[in-house]
Amino acid sequence: MTEKNNFESQLKELQEIVGQLENGQLSLEESLAQFQTGVKLSRELKQELIESDGSEKELDPTDASAPKE
Repeated sequence: MTEKNNFESQLKELQEIVGQLENGQLSLEESLAQFQTGVKLSRELKQELIESDGSEKELDPTDASAPKE
């Protein structure tokens, strides 16, 4: 699995957790467990963004040979 796919799957999981918490159908114990998982995912995603931001700065946006997404 590529880093992009991993990031996207983690983000999707975080969004699902937020939806479950907003729904209000979980017990207190389930809500706390989901909240803790969400915080962990949020921190991991933030770190990945920080790391990718550093590598993006190394690229020259005017370089015509740079890969296009």
